[in-house]
Amino acid sequence: MAIHPIEYRYGTPEMKKIWTEEVRLRKFLEVEAALARAEADVGLIPKEAANTIAANLSKVKVSRVKEIEDEIGHDMMAVVLALAEQCGDAGEWIHFGATSNDISDTALALQLRDGIDILERRLRGLKDILVDLALEHKHTVCVSRTHGQIGVPTTYGLRFAIWASEVGRHLQRLNQLKPRILVGQMSGAAGTGAAFSPFYMEIKDKTMQYLGLGAVDVSNQLIQRDRYAEFVMFLANVATTLDKIGIALRTLQRSEIAEVEESFGSRQVGSSTMPHKRNPIKSEQVCGLARIIRSKVEPALLNNTLWDERDLTNSSCERILFPEVMILTDHTINTMIKVLQHLQLHPENIRKNLDLLKGVNMSEAVMIELAKRVGRQRAHDLLRTCAMNARKTGKHMADALLEDKEIIKHLSPSEIEHLMNPENYIGAAVEQVELVAKKLRDEP
Repeated sequence: MAIHPIEYRYGTPEMKKIWTEEVRLRKFLEVEAALARAEADVGLIPKEAANTIAANLSKVKVSRVKEIEDEIGHDMMAVVLALAEQCGDAGEWIHFGATSNDISDTALALQLRDGIDILERRLRGLKDILVDLALEHKHTVCVSRTHGQIGVPTTYGLRFAIWASEVGRHLQRLNQLKPRILVGQMSGAAGTGAAFSPFYMEIKDKTMQYLGLGAVDVSNQLIQRDRYAEFVMFLANVATTLDKIGIALRTLQRSEIAEVEESFGSRQVGSSTMPHKRNPIKSEQVCGLARIIRSKVEPALLNNTLWDERDLTNSSCERILFPEVMILTDHTINTMIKVLQHLQLHPENIRKNLDLLKGVNMSEAVMIELAKRVGRQRAHDLLRTCAMNARKTGKHMADALLEDKEIIKHLSPSEIEHLMNPENYIGAAVEQVELVAKKLRDEP
């Protein structure tokens, strides 16, 4: 019976597969085989034993491991014994000198590597969609809002470019994180490697080379969790970017703004009682799940505060932490990609909101030009008085300007008309979009 929504509602099949019991077991076995191979290379165990161990990995089943664990109460030893059953005399050499976390932490790195490959691909897809939208809408002029109030004009292209640039930084962070996260260990009971003597360093390095992982410089009975805490904080940062985009899209879909809209299927239902509703449910889902992803930061940090060379408080926590945070982050990125792929912009409402304040939001454009002739502080005072008067009387700002005797001494009607056009006051918005797009597309 399914209980957790990840089982039936959230997550992509490819990311979920990485965190299944079957795949986890396969990674454990892969590490055991790599260890045996490394030990055979240095003469610590017979080469024939290492070959036999590698040849029998596929025979070990989750069901058998569980049966043994129920009997002995130790999950890693159950894996070792299940493999040993398939290897005859060579089974005596399995797990030689290793401790449980040598296998489980190194196997975790293999799972994280597969998951990171998916996340990186998703983030690149999200970045590319945002770049495409930025270029498509680099001339789509709209109102900006500061403190929730309409400000000077901006463009949708600039908004999309800002989000794309943020995703680009996440990709940079991920590349910087990989060498610290994708590492394994083969340290023995307390980190000294005594059980592998005199070949400890060689066995550790060779095992990781076979697995394609980095090797820790030093560890105790487990890999220090600052590495994973940093990664979970990275995922929380990604989720917060998605949350920010989702909040923006939800705000812009408000009925009284209605500049953008999530796609709505021909048979889709928005409300069980209000037939007219078209709700931004996908963006809301992203924002909601971002809260769960961020909540994983504290347990990830606390997993680094273990007793002495180790305790087990991180183990139960991480069995939940890693699958949840990886699956939900992947899901939210994938969901936001779909939202943006099918996002609808409503030009008529974008224009309506540009004109909503009857030109008052163009005050800065007029002030800047007027300041060149009467000084900045005087120009600001004149425009503030004029704007407040226009808002009070309901006049269009252009009419209020033309009625101000001091202003028309310095600005002609044609100049005022030009300055009141939002399309003429977007500064370097287009150039910035083009620069960001080129930079992000040129990055490997």
